[in-house]
Amino acid sequence: MRTVPEGHTVHRLAARHRCLFAGHRVAVGSPQGRFADGAALLDGRLLVETEAVGKHLLHHYEDDRTLHIHLGLYGKFADGTGSLPAPRGLLRLTVTGNGRWLELRGPTACEVFDPAQVAALRARLGPDPLRDDADPDAAFAAISRSERALFGLLMDQSVVAGSGLIYTTEVLFRAGLAPTTPGRALTRAAWQELWDDLRALMKEGVARGRIDTVHVAHTPGAMRRAPRVDRHGGEVYVYRRAGQPCLVCGAEVARGALAARNLYWCPRCQGSAISS
Repeated sequence: MRTVPEGHTVHRLAARHRCLFAGHRVAVGSPQGRFADGAALLDGRLLVETEAVGKHLLHHYEDDRTLHIHLGLYGKFADGTGSLPAPRGLLRLTVTGNGRWLELRGPTACEVFDPAQVAALRARLGPDPLRDDADPDAAFAAISRSERALFGLLMDQSVVAGSGLIYTTEVLFRAGLAPTTPGRALTRAAWQELWDDLRALMKEGVARGRIDTVHVAHTPGAMRRAPRVDRHGGEVYVYRRAGQPCLVCGAEVARGALAARNLYWCPRCQGSAISS
């Protein structure tokens, strides 16, 4: 099962690309041809800055031109030193400069934005926990007046930008909240605790390059258990652990569906009832 990369991955990419190319003129191409017109608009220009907003990656060029990328399920970057390798496969985007190269394959979106389009993107996204300019009150305003389940609200990028299935599932467990809790039932204080925890977990994800959500007392070493083996990596409480014992209470982790997504929770730590 593929999942869209969560916000910490995109923030890591923004930092990586800033280090590689910011402050340099770059050559931009599209061997595949699908981004040829956009590449021509950026080719030879100075890459001024890069940033992430939720799951969206932005490369800001001189003259107010911005490359917008959303990886989706299949998007993947590769980079290296020296000359750009001979094209292999379907290459949507190449960037070269400063003695480095970058390749992008399979993104959902790869397009050039003007300032108005960048502003429109920001306006439709909720606050990003990984950004210092994020306003958690903006998210709470939407959550506190909603009958929707917290799980669905946190997955909604117009409410909170960057949190995906793993972080949403895990932060609700850590808060002891049933995924089906209506947004309006959450107090402002409880929301602040949830936001602060999500922000801390995602910042740790940026630093480590993987998602770890368990407290020290529940790590493999502390519990004398085998490390989790999963292609997503990281130690988690309930995500993709259906049928296994909860690391906190020992109850069997449950699995269901909500908002057309797989959902994992502990019936004892978070409550036993869930409606699909």
